[in-house]
Amino acid sequence: MIAKLQCVVLDCADVVELSRFYQSVLGGEVNQRDPRWSLGDGWATLHTGGGFVLAFQRVDNYQPPCWPDSARPQQFHLDLEVEDLERAQDEVLTRGATLLDAGDGQRSWRIFADPAGHPFCLVRH
Repeated sequence: MIAKLQCVVLDCADVVELSRFYQSVLGGEVNQRDPRWSLGDGWATLHTGGGFVLAFQRVDNYQPPCWPDSARPQQFHLDLEVEDLERAQDEVLTRGATLLDAGDGQRSWRIFADPAGHPFCLVRH
C-alpha cells in the first residue's frame, strides 16, 4: 500500500451550496476544523459521520457533467494521503502515473494523472 484515501474532491460553481446539499443527504459537518485543509471561498469540506470526507473545489466557468456525454465527463479527483511524498511519488510513477504539477517544492501536495488521464493528488500527511 502506498497511500490512504484522504477525500474525494468534486469540482463545482458554489462550494457552500454543494457541501450543504451533500450534508443534507449524508449528514456530517461542513467545514469542520481539520489541519489537512485550508478552507476559503473556493474550498469546502464535509466530514461525514462515518469518517469519510468529501471536498468541494470551486472552478471558474464550471460546466457540469452531462452524463453519459463524453464531451463533458464526470469531474472529480482523489486526494491520497501519504507519509513520505517523495517515496510515494516514485512509487506511483513506477506504476504508470504521470506527474502533472510538482508545485514549488514547498507545498504539501503534488498532482498526477493516472494511466487513463484522471487527475489525483498525493498529499503529505
